[in-house]
Parts: sequence; C-alpha cells; structure tokens
Amino acid sequence: MRCFVACMGHGVSAPKMRALQARLLESRTLMSNVSSERVLVVSTELLCRIGYFQGFTPDVDRYLGTLLDPTQTSYRPRGLMEQDPSFKQLIPYVIFCHTDAAGRLAVFRYTRGSGQGERRLHRKQSVGIGGHISSDDSGAAEPYAEGMKRELNEEVCINTSYQQTCVGLINDDQTEVGKVHLGVVHVFRVEEPNIVPREADIVEAGFRPVEELLANLDQFESWSQICLEALFPPRVAT
Repeated sequence: MRCFVACMGHGVSAPKMRALQARLLESRTLMSNVSSERVLVVSTELLCRIGYFQGFTPDVDRYLGTLLDPTQTSYRPRGLMEQDPSFKQLIPYVIFCHTDAAGRLAVFRYTRGSGQGERRLHRKQSVGIGGHISSDDSGAAEPYAEGMKRELNEEVCINTSYQQTCVGLINDDQTEVGKVHLGVVHVFRVEEPNIVPREADIVEAGFRPVEELLANLDQFESWSQICLEALFPPRVAT
C-alpha cells in the first residue's frame, strides 16, 4: 500500500497503476504455479550412466527408452527442480519445417515474450515449441506423448497435416537453464507453413528460410542454436 500511495503521489495515472497491479498479480500467479507444479524428471546420474553428452545427439534409441522408463522417472516440484542440477526436467522440443515446391527449406521461429514461464529465456528467439511434462499428464497411457500434445495445443494451432520424427536429444550444461533441463527434439514436417500462435507471448512468429536463421544464430536461445547447427548444417557450394 505504501508503494501504491507513493506512485500515485508521483503522477502515475490510475489506468497505468491498474495495469501495473495486473502485471504484478500475473507475475505472482505464474511464480505460484511454477512452485506448485510437479514435472517429469530423471536423475542427472542416469544420463551419465547411459552416456553423458554435451550439445546434440541423434542417438534416440540409446537414450529415450531408458529416460522414459517409469521406474527411472519421477514427478517433482518444478520450483525446486529449476535450481537442482542433480535432476533433469524432460522437455519435448518441437521444430516445424516446411519445404516449398522449389525445394527451399523454412523453419518456424518466434521470439519469447516476457510472460512465458522461463524468465531466463525472455526476449530470446527460438525454433522450439514445447514445455514440461506435468503430473497432470501421468494418468495417460503415454504421459510423455500426452504432455507433448497438451503443450503444443496450448502454444500453437497446427492448421496443416504433418509428419513427425523424433530426431535427437539436447543437453547443454553450459547455461543455467540447460543444467536442469534435457530436451527431446521432434521435427514436424508440415505440408503447409500454417502454424499460428495461441499464446500472446509467442511473438514475431513465422516461417523463415533456414539460411537466414543460421546467419543470425547469436539471437537464439542455446537449444535453438544447437539444433539449427546439428540439423541444418550450411550447404557447401560445389
């Protein structure tokens, strides 16, 4: 209340104050949801036993079966897991690709707004759509697949047919975000470049030529940089 009175005394209009209060309430609600949400994790020690790697690996068969084995996974409070590198939160990371009639490849990209859950990635460009697998997904026959479907439905509208393939995994222990997450990379090859954001914080979205993205890697979050370099290496002119 003291802060409110002080702001009003310094000429902040009532509409602006209401907007500030709304944003503060939204931020507190988001923090509360993150703290109470229980997410799917595996121990970092398990990753080391299977075979530690830094960056990208295409060896899906070696890792995924063990990582998704219910005897190896657990659901733990997300608020704690965000600060505990002894566990890895499993994250489906979906990349949408389209090849036009002339053979030109484009990839869906966007900028993360400040309202998205992971504050450490705000304002970064990304080519990945996805998020945490929640304990709410655990009742499904395949919790990981159900969680990926839920996250996609929450974030984008896929207005086209597609074929999907799980192409690899990402582990990036060189960033604070990466130390507590493990990405499972899926490529959706869409028939038409018709992917529409559902969330207001997925901004500046659209398909862009892959060469353009590779030329601006420093603007992307680390996982996107890793995927773009691993999956779409620059073509060498002959």
